[in-house]
Amino acid sequence: MTESTVTLSAAGHPLPKRWLAVIATIWIGQAVSMITSYAAGYAVVWYITETTGSALMLSAAAICAYLPQGLLSPFGGVIADKHNRKTVMIVADLSVGVVSLGLGIAILLGQVSFALLMILVIVRSIGQAFHGPAMMAAMPLLVPEKHLLRINTLDQLLMSVASIGAPAFGIFLYTTIGFHSVMFLDFAGALVAVAGLALAKIPTVIDKAAENQHVLANLRDGWRALSANRGLVILIAGVTVGMVAFAPLGAIFPLMTFDHFGGDGYAASIVEAAFGVGMVAGSVVLMAWGGGKRLALLIGVAALIVGATTMACGFLTPGMFWTFVVLCAVMAVACAWFNGPLITLIQRNVPEEKTGRALGLCMAAMGLASPVGIALGGMLAESIGVAPFFVVDGAICLALGAVVYLPKSVRALDRAKPESAQLDTDSANLENQA
Repeated sequence: MTESTVTLSAAGHPLPKRWLAVIATIWIGQAVSMITSYAAGYAVVWYITETTGSALMLSAAAICAYLPQGLLSPFGGVIADKHNRKTVMIVADLSVGVVSLGLGIAILLGQVSFALLMILVIVRSIGQAFHGPAMMAAMPLLVPEKHLLRINTLDQLLMSVASIGAPAFGIFLYTTIGFHSVMFLDFAGALVAVAGLALAKIPTVIDKAAENQHVLANLRDGWRALSANRGLVILIAGVTVGMVAFAPLGAIFPLMTFDHFGGDGYAASIVEAAFGVGMVAGSVVLMAWGGGKRLALLIGVAALIVGATTMACGFLTPGMFWTFVVLCAVMAVACAWFNGPLITLIQRNVPEEKTGRALGLCMAAMGLASPVGIALGGMLAESIGVAPFFVVDGAICLALGAVVYLPKSVRALDRAKPESAQLDTDSANLENQA
């Protein structure tokens, strides 16, 4: 088939000639919302820091940010497969925006409290649990196969950019105009995201067989669709273990800078900036390159690079701070090569009417891996020391990268697109909706 005839989506459906405009409309709105959300989230963290100075309160906020998404993502996948995915995304974005608006009004009235802030954090996490599977499940219906990885990586690129600039933006508004202004800005960002979705024409695939099923039966069907491909399950399990191992590093970077290298807050900020720039660079490289045909192998190679650089950090002497900064940047480049390829492999290997549930289960595994890893890694680093922890953590990632691509079923993911992903979808009801 040639581009001059009919362009097909990654799911095999005809695309409109202006499919790129549809994608741009959606993602411009999502980008604006992402920036305002990051700004609001950092403002909340800074308010808790200023008013309580409590590590326990900050830890509670982090748990509230991670846990609901990890627990509810499978149910978000069920909703994405049973209902209009566009509607699910709009409701999720709008719900978070309305809560931000309410919190902004409460702040203006002097009624802000830790409990109210946690409501915002929890609602944001719940919203992502439903928005994420719906968005990722919709992408194969909107873009050609050759651009699927690029679009999946775009989300990570935007998050990386937002994580670098949005906190400073949020603090600027927080200190100059007030805490309430950041919340109102978050509401405005949600409206922009909703407008982008409302203007875009998004196909919806509904699994008729799941419409009258109990939610647990829906989840079981999603697991069956995912586990039908042994290699996919092994790869997801491997990445999840890798996230458990790697998650503590984000919390330990500042301690490594302070305790091992004798650096100050400025030095710690340089490390964070280097990691952020590395994530952006890795995402840009992946989008420009397209990832090639061996995405499972790419994930294994990324794990090897992350393991090698992390382990090397643990062997650095106290006078090698700038080497640490460079290694962190290289580590971050490889970190950008996990999420997009894994999502793309799931989208390619799971029937389109079950993709939401499969992605929801994957998001749950990833969402729960971070808090578990932070808890376990924190205890280990406390007992053996920060620098030795980098060595142990790097060794785990190295071992993972060395073995994850060995199973024949994992290597099979890098062959031609399996027929299971091309299954006839007579059981699904395809509706084009504005």
